[in-house]
Amino acid sequence: MEDKNLELKPFELLLDQKTIHERILELSKEITDDYRYKNPVMLGVLRGCIIFMADLIRHIKLPLELEFVSAASYRKGEKRDLDIKFGSVVPIPLKDRHVIIVEGVVDSARTATVLKSKIAEMEPASVEIVTLIDKPRSHQTKIDIKYKGFSIGNSFVIGYGLDNTQKYRNLPFIGKLLDEE
Repeated sequence: MEDKNLELKPFELLLDQKTIHERILELSKEITDDYRYKNPVMLGVLRGCIIFMADLIRHIKLPLELEFVSAASYRKGEKRDLDIKFGSVVPIPLKDRHVIIVEGVVDSARTATVLKSKIAEMEPASVEIVTLIDKPRSHQTKIDIKYKGFSIGNSFVIGYGLDNTQKYRNLPFIGKLLDEE
C-alpha cells in the first residue's frame, strides 16, 4: 500500500545550501558587530526558525542567551489562520535586554508584529528581527526587519526548517512548492 503523504512534493530549488550558508555568515557578522558588548537574547519562533537559528548562532562571536516561543498562523499546511496562536510565553525577564527575534520566514508579518509588540511591553532595551526568508509582498502589516537573509515572492517554500504539514523541514535547501494539478 503506497502512501502519497510519504512522497516528496514537486518543488523548484530556490536557494541551495552554499548560498544559504554564505548569507548566514554575513548575517552573523552583522549581528556580532552590532551587538558587541550587549549580551543579546536570541528569541527563536518555533518551529520554522530552528535550523536557521542553530546555524546562525554558531557563527555569532558573542556570548548570548537563547529562548524560544511557539507561534503559528498556519493550519493544515498552506491555509493561514486569521489569528496567531502562541503556545508559550517568554520565560525570562527582558527588561533592559537587547532582544533579537529569530524567524525562519516572515510571510504576512502578523506573527512578528504581534510578538514584537508583546516583547515591547516587557521594556527591553531594543528589539530587532532576523529572518532567513522575507516575503515583503505578502506583508499585511508594516514591519521593520533589520536582518534579512533573502527576500522572495509569495511562493510557499519548504526546507531549511520550513514545512508543509510539518514535513520537509529537514531539507538542506529552500524549495518552492509547485502546484499539483
